Amino acid sequence: MLRFAGAGVSDVGRVRPHNEDSAFVGPYVAVVADGVGGAAAGEIASATAAYAASAVALSRFGQRPEKVLAEAYQAAADGVRTGVQRDLDRLGMATTLTMVVTDGQSVSLGHVGDSRGYLFQDGELRQITRDHTYVQHLVDTGKLDPGARSSHPWRNVVLRSVDGDPEGGGLDIGRLDVAVGDRLLLASDGLTDLVPDPAIAEVLAEEEGDAAALTLTELALRAGGRDNVTVVIVDVVDGPQLVGDGTVLGALADPWNVVDPAAVHLQRVS
Repeated sequence: MLRFAGAGVSDVGRVRPHNEDSAFVGPYVAVVADGVGGAAAGEIASATAAYAASAVALSRFGQRPEKVLAEAYQAAADGVRTGVQRDLDRLGMATTLTMVVTDGQSVSLGHVGDSRGYLFQDGELRQITRDHTYVQHLVDTGKLDPGARSSHPWRNVVLRSVDGDPEGGGLDIGRLDVAVGDRLLLASDGLTDLVPDPAIAEVLAEEEGDAAALTLTELALRAGGRDNVTVVIVDVVDGPQLVGDGTVLGALADPWNVVDPAAVHLQRVS
């Protein structure tokens, strides 16, 4: 049966005071969430969304991946909305969400925001997500050359995110044409804004998962590390079913960052 063999790194970078990225890496689901820059409590938004989305995926293994992704998004949005309701100082908090899910037979992708998903297949790297940004809109409408995206002053203006709005656009969801031996990369823009695709492809071609994640993070830091950097790499493998657990990264590693709508609200004691 299909499953993931994954590795990941989440680093605060060289400029930001704390990490607003979150990630989860497991045998059947991988998630990257990036608290939208400039919004209140980005680490709360990303950790809450990543927690809710991964919990849904883990509890629904074997169900159709596209259905799981839709339910994961709804749980993430409910969590973010509850987080704002419990503390109005968080008004405006939001996060990207990019995740892959497998039911053991197929793999699907869900995405909103400007974190990215890539497929490394047969030695070639291909971006499999579309940035939900103002700059991408300019490119799509022919008003900006694609080569100018990385230097545009509005490159980080996100048009869609997980913000708790019940009328939000939801995830872009689609099935991926993958096979055993293919590699998937999920990353926040702290990597993709600073490390070009050819350099990413070279690392994925030459290094194993843990080493590749560390190398890509180091490349982003050497390029300035102006944002949090989160890199998740999962190889598509064929193997026996495993316990649906995983590794938490970034802001998700602190349980106090997670808002669980089903839990009684606790005040942190210092």
